[in-house]
Amino acid sequence: MKQVVQNYKSGELALLDVPVPGCKPGGVLVRSAYSLISTGTELMKVSEAGMSMVGKARSRPDQVAKVMQSVAVNGVPATYRKVMGKLDSYTPLGYSLCGVVEEVGAGVDDVKAGDLVACAGNEHALHAELNWVPKNLYAPVPDGLAPRHAAFGTVGSIAMQGVRQGESRLGEVALVIGLGLIGQLVVQLLTASGVRVVGVDPDPVRCELAERLGAAACGDPASAAVEATVAELTGGHGVDQVYLAAGGGSNEPVELAARLCRDRGRVVDIGKCRLDLPWNAYYEKELDVRFSRSYGPGRYDPEYELEGRDYPIGYVRWTERRNLACFLDLLARGSVDVEPLVSHVADFDDAVETYRSLKDGELKAVAVLFRYPERAGETAAPVVAVPAVAVPTASRKPSPVRAAGTPVRLAFVGAGNYATSMLLPHLARRDGVELATVVTTTALSAANAQRKFGFAGATTDLDAVLGDKSVDAVFVVTRHSSHAELTRRALLAGKSVFVEKPLALTEDELAGVLAAVEESGNDRLQVGFNRRFAPLLQEAKKRFGARTGPASLRYLVNAGRLQHGSWYLRQGTEGSRFAGEGGHFIDTASWLLEADPVSVYAVAASGNEDLQVVLSYPDGSTATISYVTTGAPGFPKETLDVLADGKVLRLDDFVRASVHGPGKWVSSRLPKARDKGQSAQLAAFVKAVRSGGPMPVPLESLVATTAATLAVRAGLAGGAPVTLAGAR
Repeated sequence: MKQVVQNYKSGELALLDVPVPGCKPGGVLVRSAYSLISTGTELMKVSEAGMSMVGKARSRPDQVAKVMQSVAVNGVPATYRKVMGKLDSYTPLGYSLCGVVEEVGAGVDDVKAGDLVACAGNEHALHAELNWVPKNLYAPVPDGLAPRHAAFGTVGSIAMQGVRQGESRLGEVALVIGLGLIGQLVVQLLTASGVRVVGVDPDPVRCELAERLGAAACGDPASAAVEATVAELTGGHGVDQVYLAAGGGSNEPVELAARLCRDRGRVVDIGKCRLDLPWNAYYEKELDVRFSRSYGPGRYDPEYELEGRDYPIGYVRWTERRNLACFLDLLARGSVDVEPLVSHVADFDDAVETYRSLKDGELKAVAVLFRYPERAGETAAPVVAVPAVAVPTASRKPSPVRAAGTPVRLAFVGAGNYATSMLLPHLARRDGVELATVVTTTALSAANAQRKFGFAGATTDLDAVLGDKSVDAVFVVTRHSSHAELTRRALLAGKSVFVEKPLALTEDELAGVLAAVEESGNDRLQVGFNRRFAPLLQEAKKRFGARTGPASLRYLVNAGRLQHGSWYLRQGTEGSRFAGEGGHFIDTASWLLEADPVSVYAVAASGNEDLQVVLSYPDGSTATISYVTTGAPGFPKETLDVLADGKVLRLDDFVRASVHGPGKWVSSRLPKARDKGQSAQLAAFVKAVRSGGPMPVPLESLVATTAATLAVRAGLAGGAPVTLAGAR
């Protein structure tokens, strides 16, 4: 299928061929009929992409702050690779469309194939022939409403949420500053609510359009006529509400709002304009400044948007989905008219040229629609229903040994940030490796990985990859909740498997993986515990030498706080942070102590995720892992000490190491890039796949580490040490 994309580094726009997205549970696969270009939001993004690197940095100081934090934690080289990887990737455009349901995922019962729906979301309602849309981000289109009008649903919801924040009442007077697409819709919604509206915009054409759509009067912000009209309509008191629907770097909108608003009036920011509030003016009138967050309650909440958990109507009357449905109803009843806003309708094949015309100013428009072929499936890739993989009825052994000179063919399931920044750069330049196929649930991420790393193919069909006998190994680099099941399926298919940590989130998931090993006879498994492969730590362990007595190990992990909305916070589906990350530190401790733990004791600070985990080992050694989220962000993330036999090994965040004892060894004091062992680990895995030799880490150790990680949860619940079975 085709999708409009942009490279944020170069500014290049393209109509790209990408795989068809899969139809996941909890949503529907939608074939686009019309999608709407947001001439404000999208063109701002397009313009930013055309800036120099300095210009990009100035336009997004929030992202610059994140980069500097990453430099402090991960070092300059790793941060540079990560930032350049993100910049030099295709990003999608679009967030408002109307289309026909092609396929219905499990758990969806309010629509069926063939129904017309309006869709929202800058990750789900893209300018693409097909989109997978979760349940709370679509709404059925009322009978009789034209698809081209229903495509306005998302921007209509944005305008509606702004009007709701203003709490307008019958008979009031409102000022709308900025008469672009959102401003025009705000004018109509306020008029339909019985509010008299004055509009402000420097473009006389837009002012005339707003007056035709119901505004009492409109004019240039510098015009005395606007102030005179406001004085006449309000008896000299000023407007009850001001809606800021303008963009740009001028502070005039907020100054005008203060001048024309009544005492204790409301100012609602809907757009993205400069907000240097003149303190005296806002203080003297005690103005109520409010922000309108996108489409409504539920926006940016992954449990609502992705997991389909609705807010009870008794507590949240208007969610983003209810706003979307309400706006569609207003369109169907003729209370709002969007046809006069349509400046241009372009065929989807002309998308790149249309964006160029808008950016260059050749096309003056309030709203532009892309029109898709009535049956895009004639030219696009077919939609493939992905059935479950059948469990083999007989165990079988894989054939791991490769013929001399034959490259090892790898498939990636998942192509997120970690895969593209920490794994694929090492594999793409490794001799004797062929990147065969990348599998993702979203088409564009597969296409980006294919373009950047040279995969021979990209798809959303996992079964086809597992059934491809030419694929030697499968990398599972997806969300934590899917690791165990994908690993199980790949093992049953006879593949060597590299799965990022964690291997499993529950005991049942771990048991399922082991059952697959037993059934298939395939134990070719590696978990991404990379720290034991770090060159600096390996050198330090060698310098420390053998020990005769028990050791005491201390591992401080300054994990830091997560950003709001991070999928790591979804403990209900993705497990706790320690369940997802703790295996790294347990594996490192066990490797240094050359044994697997026999018991786990865990305590947590009240009210946060700070953990103290104590591991006991067969020879009396102990390892204490302090996993802390409340530390200073500028402090190193990982520090480790091992003490035994009158010796001390010290590791400082994979930048510096030392060993103290009869002699002393200190690594280079020059600040070098952190090498946490990803490259060496991948080299060892590829070698094992090619030669048919043992996996880099024994299966027993992988299982023991996973079991110990899972035991932390049980230990916290029970308040007592947990004894581990089967430790070596």
